[in-house]
Amino acid sequence: MERTGTRRYTGHSSRGAQVLVGSEDVEGVFTPGELLKIALAACSGMSSDAPLSRRLGDDYAATIRVSGLADREQERYPLLEEVLELDLSDLDEADRHRLLTVVQRAVDQVCTVGRTLKSGTEVRFEIDPGDQS
Repeated sequence: MERTGTRRYTGHSSRGAQVLVGSEDVEGVFTPGELLKIALAACSGMSSDAPLSRRLGDDYAATIRVSGLADREQERYPLLEEVLELDLSDLDEADRHRLLTVVQRAVDQVCTVGRTLKSGTEVRFEIDPGDQS
């Protein structure tokens, strides 16, 4: 993550991808909170992809929505609500129940972002002043 302007940053992956990050008043960027929600949704989607594609086919449609308001007094999200939207109308009740159980188990066991958020994590922050000899 490198600073590119006032309250504006660019994140870089080791594979060459970039993401623009900034405050809500900056156009064309994600806020850190939006990225947190995107990371959670992406992780759940990727964790559920294999069981869903096995049952629904490789071209199944899915949308994952994550919502939650920040508590500005504590500067944290006390609740994130996640909804995976799928068309399961072709499945009977028993097949639907089995698939939803498998998907829930996959997300609970494999989604690193969700597991980290649910368990809490220690964050260590340090500053490198760049003047050490």
